[in-house]
Amino acid sequence: MKVVVTRSRERAAELVARIEALGHEVVVCPLVGTEPLGDDPVDVDGYDWVIVTSRTGAEELRRRMRGRPRHVAAIGRATAEAFGGADLVPAVSTQEGLLDALPRPAGRVLFAGAEDARPLLAEALDADVVALYRTRRLRPTDFPRDAGAVVLASASAAEAYGELGLSVPAISIGPQTTAAARAADVRISAEAATHDVDGLVEALQAWSSRS
Repeated sequence: MKVVVTRSRERAAELVARIEALGHEVVVCPLVGTEPLGDDPVDVDGYDWVIVTSRTGAEELRRRMRGRPRHVAAIGRATAEAFGGADLVPAVSTQEGLLDALPRPAGRVLFAGAEDARPLLAEALDADVVALYRTRRLRPTDFPRDAGAVVLASASAAEAYGELGLSVPAISIGPQTTAAARAADVRISAEAATHDVDGLVEALQAWSSRS
């Protein structure tokens, strides 16, 4: 089966390799791009927790960071690795999962992420917010319409896929991506139980075995 991976090429290697190991043909067709929002230093001294929720946010903060926070929390193993390690990686890779896992009182918190990031964590923790990058939807003209499945690893990718108006069955990385897909009139055929590469691959494998 031909499977479309919608992550950027530099982010897609692990997912591509895992899907190919299942015997599928993989086409990388990015639906979302990112752009940094400046180069000014971000001073993290004095924060009890700094929270990063994506690999891009982790890399941008690492590039611009000055000082050192007491603790770092990251959503997902890949995000933690991009930052160079984290003190807390919740078992459930969502903002809700991190909120449940974070010790209270959290103290002074900095939320570092995308310009249009969900405000749940920042509002719940009364955190300072720094927008490090913005996402933009891409409209590829060469999306393989004959694919058997498309893998959606973010809400932004789901929204961008919806704009294409296609009916290739979609596999979602988690509930936020699924909600964004449904709002964009995309039917989700399977949703990952864990919101990471492992979960995506397992969801694709289970769905394809039933189809």
